[in-house]
Amino acid sequence: MKQRTIKTALTVTALFGLAFAGTAMAEAVEDTLVIDGVEITTRAAAPAHLEGALDEIRSGWLYREADTRVMQADDFDNPGMIFVDRGLDSWNAVDGTEGKSCASCHEGPEAMAGLRAVTPRVDAKSGKLMNIEGYVNDCRTTRMGAEAWGGRSDKMTDMMALIAVQSRGQLMNVAIDGAAAPFFEKGKEIYYSRFGQLELSCASCHEQNNGNYIRSDHLSQGQTNGFPVYRLKDASLTTPQGRFVGCVRDTRAETFKAGSDEFNALELYVASRGNGLAVEGVSVRN
Repeated sequence: MKQRTIKTALTVTALFGLAFAGTAMAEAVEDTLVIDGVEITTRAAAPAHLEGALDEIRSGWLYREADTRVMQADDFDNPGMIFVDRGLDSWNAVDGTEGKSCASCHEGPEAMAGLRAVTPRVDAKSGKLMNIEGYVNDCRTTRMGAEAWGGRSDKMTDMMALIAVQSRGQLMNVAIDGAAAPFFEKGKEIYYSRFGQLELSCASCHEQNNGNYIRSDHLSQGQTNGFPVYRLKDASLTTPQGRFVGCVRDTRAETFKAGSDEFNALELYVASRGNGLAVEGVSVRN
């Protein structure tokens, strides 16, 4: 795989050792996530395209402390649900030159049930790789005559939270063949490419070291089935691509931009690694 690095006097081995200094192993917990009486699939056999990499896929929920897991299991305690309510306000708000809201065409948000489980995907009409943000902005600009929202803006993350909840409990089933194949391959290449001064890839943490502690963080498999995620440390929601930006910067590299072709392809590939896990709606993480 292609490497993206910067020159440094330190050796790759020394940098890698520095990044994982003080790691300790702790397996994901044995626990069951049930929300409103619905059991959420947090463990599954790895999809066939991960043969040789992972035998079992696990939600990041299984890597969190007990109090965080309990918080997500109760919608009244889950701080991310506030953003779902804000998303509903935006859903019903008229905006743009056409005098329409989301509800004008789709009625209730339950019309979005199933969308989160199959995105990103290649849009049959345009041939473009589309994630939730792409679909929302396409509707806003072409149907409502409204301005596009920033991919990491509050309005967008609120809407993503609302849409994700509609698919809660449905199994991720992102297509990787046919028209999606070249995007999948591009995303896979990025996933295994080393970045930055630390020369780390996504796989360095989430495939080769999942279950280890790096500093005080318990490394998960980096699954995206729970996004958007309410991060306790930030007291806000973050999207898959928002997390990608943070991860690449942690390698001390210049990151791709959210919404770029590179991150769109990476989002597809990472989502496909979770095929078989359930959409969690709005999850809670550290």
